[in-house]
Amino acid sequence: MPGILWLASYPKSGNTWMRAFLANLIVDPPQPLPLNRIGQICPSEPAERWFQPFCKGAVAGLDAAQVAALRVRAQERAVSLNTNVIPMKTHSYFGEDYGHPIFSMKAIFGALYIIRDPRDVVLSAADHFGLTLDQMIEKLADPGAMAAAMAGTIVHEMQSSWSNHVESWTKWNHPGIYTLRYEDMVAAPQDQFSRVARRFGISDDSGRIEKAIAFSSFDQLQKQEAEQGFSERSVHSEKFFRSGRSGGWQQVLSAEQVARIERDHGTQMRRFGYL
Repeated sequence: MPGILWLASYPKSGNTWMRAFLANLIVDPPQPLPLNRIGQICPSEPAERWFQPFCKGAVAGLDAAQVAALRVRAQERAVSLNTNVIPMKTHSYFGEDYGHPIFSMKAIFGALYIIRDPRDVVLSAADHFGLTLDQMIEKLADPGAMAAAMAGTIVHEMQSSWSNHVESWTKWNHPGIYTLRYEDMVAAPQDQFSRVARRFGISDDSGRIEKAIAFSSFDQLQKQEAEQGFSERSVHSEKFFRSGRSGGWQQVLSAEQVARIERDHGTQMRRFGYL
C-alpha cells in the first residue's frame, strides 16, 4: 500500500544522515550515491514540486497561511501518483499550522522519528540558521517557532519548540511510528540502521545493509560534500556535515546555557535518557 514514510526530526538531529542511508539502501548502487541524489530518493516535504500543481503562479508567492492550507492536499496527491512508499523528510512538528493539520492521516504509511540531545542540537542548529547560541536556545523554547524556506526547500516548516516537537511525534502508542536516538546511531550504526531497514520492510539483506551503512558513513558524507558540494547546505554554514559527534556541548556551552536548556526541556530529556 503506497503512502509516506515520514523521516521526522527537529533540525540538525541526523535526518539527512538517515536519508543518505535509506537512499543508498533503496538504490543499492555500486558506489556511494552522489549527495545531491539523496533528495530525489528521499525528498523533502517543503519542496516546490508538491505545491506547484495547486498554484497558478510561483509557489514562492504563497504566504504562510496559503501553504498551510495546501499541505494535506499536496501530500495526498504525491501518494496518488506513486505505487511505492515515499520516504519523505520533514522538520515540522505533528500538529497544526494556521488551523490546518500539517500531516494527512490518509497519506501516512509510517514514521521514523529521530531525536538528539538538545544541548548538541543547539550547537549545530545555531550554525545552520545563522544564530548565536543564546538565540538558538530561545528558538528551541519557542512554541511558535517557524523555519523559513532555506536551501533545498521552497516553503516554511512549522517546528514549534524542541519539547513540543518531540512530544508531538513520540506520544503515540502506534506500531507504525519508530523512534531512535541520534546518539545510538553514532554509537552502534550497524545495529540501529539494520533495525530501521527491517522494521519498515526495506531490506533484510545483511550485506546490502552493511554496504549502505558504509556508503552513508559520516566520513563519506563529509568527503562527498568537500568534493561535490551539497545543495542543502545553509548559506550561513561553511559545511552541512560538521562533526557528527555527540556530547560536544560539554566543551562549548556555559553552565547558564546548559541550565536553561535543561530547565526548558527537562521533561522530554528525561524521557529519552538525556538527564
